[in-house]
Amino acid sequence: MGMMDSIASASMSMSAAMFQQQYSVAVTKKMMDTENLALEEMTEMLQQQQPPSPYNIDVYA
Repeated sequence: MGMMDSIASASMSMSAAMFQQQYSVAVTKKMMDTENLALEEMTEMLQQQQPPSPYNIDVYA
């Protein structure tokens, strides 16, 4: 039974490692999607910004 136990243990360890890797990839993808959405929002906000005034006003007091 020693060999069967070590095979089962190795299988469980491998399964846990694969789950951890899949979880890590999923979290990374979600983070990238969130960053992409933030970038799109910022780009849209900057495009809606008013152009600078053609008048040059010196505001030194």
